[in-house]
Amino acid sequence: MSAAAKRVPLPAILLANDLLDGDVVFATADGAGALAWTRDPAAALVAADDAAAARLEGFAAAALAGNRVVDAYLVDVALESGQPVPRHFRERFKTLGPSNRPDLGKQAGDGIASAPKG
Repeated sequence: MSAAAKRVPLPAILLANDLLDGDVVFATADGAGALAWTRDPAAALVAADDAAAARLEGFAAAALAGNRVVDAYLVDVALESGQPVPRHFRERFKTLGPSNRPDLGKQAGDGIASAPKG
């Protein structure tokens, strides 16, 4: 008997890397409720329960199979001022943009760069 895969603690968001340009993307819901990808971490859809997390995992599987993204996985987050902020440094760092040019990418704007470190 195989052990079930362990899911990250909830709440969580889904992040991945866009296959064409390598940028970090986040699962979000469009106006009709369909899942899509966004580069804005503040717009990431937050899964607060197992059903929502399973929906994000299904979306990730379809996007991986369709060669749209790579390295898609759920990330546990804290909600700060109503926005998801990754709890772990690696994922928080990924949301900021290219580390070699702080004047470019998400860290140059108002994204989560101002979020407290932790």
